[in-house]
Amino acid sequence: MDMHIRLAEPGEYAALGEITAQAYLQDGLLDFGESDWYLGELRDVAKRAAAADVLVAVRSGVLLGGVTFVPSGGPMADIARPGEAEIRMLAVGHAARGQGAGEALVRACVDRARATAGCTAVVLSTQRTMHTAHRIYERLGFVRVPERDWNPIPELDDITLLTYELTL
Repeated sequence: MDMHIRLAEPGEYAALGEITAQAYLQDGLLDFGESDWYLGELRDVAKRAAAADVLVAVRSGVLLGGVTFVPSGGPMADIARPGEAEIRMLAVGHAARGQGAGEALVRACVDRARATAGCTAVVLSTQRTMHTAHRIYERLGFVRVPERDWNPIPELDDITLLTYELTL
């Protein structure tokens, strides 16, 4: 059966939050593991959905993963400048990987950005070790913009997020 990308429904928030949290934990992306402060942010889909568009990939009624799309100027933006949309918290459950859900979610964000008046680019932050995600971004035309790399926790100088951009 076909995969569908759509807005997350409130009844799916808890499940998507857990998929996202477990993806980050199992991939070793949280510096402080189960005690990492960011784990709460990853699980709080309702908070994201109140400020941005949370999209999900679903196949045969099974939630595969999700992503947060922040339109230009949205409060969930970390690095977007005026006229840029931002992609955040892309995650696909381990059992659903390799089925195209991650790429479909990113494509859906790019489509939303193109449909947003005045939006000229899509940006995102990623960790150095997210190699599978990097391949998706590059396949879809995103390019590295190292001058925009940044550290979300300046007091820890070993956490640098890489920035990718797609000019629309």
